[in-house]
Amino acid sequence: MLSEEEKEELKAELVQLEEEITTLRQVLSAKERHLVEIKQKLGMNLMNELKQNFSKSWHDMQTSTAYKKTHETLSHAGQKATAAFSNVGTAISKKFGDMSYSIRHSISMPAMRNSPTFKSFEERVETTVTSLKTKVGGTNHSGGSFEEVLSSTAHASAQSSAGGPRRAEEEELQC
Repeated sequence: MLSEEEKEELKAELVQLEEEITTLRQVLSAKERHLVEIKQKLGMNLMNELKQNFSKSWHDMQTSTAYKKTHETLSHAGQKATAAFSNVGTAISKKFGDMSYSIRHSISMPAMRNSPTFKSFEERVETTVTSLKTKVGGTNHSGGSFEEVLSSTAHASAQSSAGGPRRAEEEELQC
């Protein structure tokens, strides 16, 4: 318990502290106003301060060890990914190049034309063209060689294109 005299001293000290705090707030407020005036005279504003703070924070972050380690790790991973994509692209290009060469080479070879697959395909085309000629009213029913069938088909196609839409309609009616 406190005596009456001690209570009075503490109350007086409390009042004095409150007055000092009020005075300090007033002084602080006056100094803040003065600070704002000086900044305005210097052309400094809130936006410039934010930019400076951001720049400083960004710089501090970039110089941190965590950022440096992360940057190195991601940079290394990016280099590896780039190399991997490059290797895949090269492999795909090589494969397409090999396939292109293989196709060109095999088409130009006479052995392919004598293969059973090609002969079967040739026979089916000849049969189809002969049947079309019969339906359209062609005069050559002998079938002929594969080259003759192709050239006659191309000739018939050119004639139907030259005849326009009306000619195509007439051919459809004949079928």
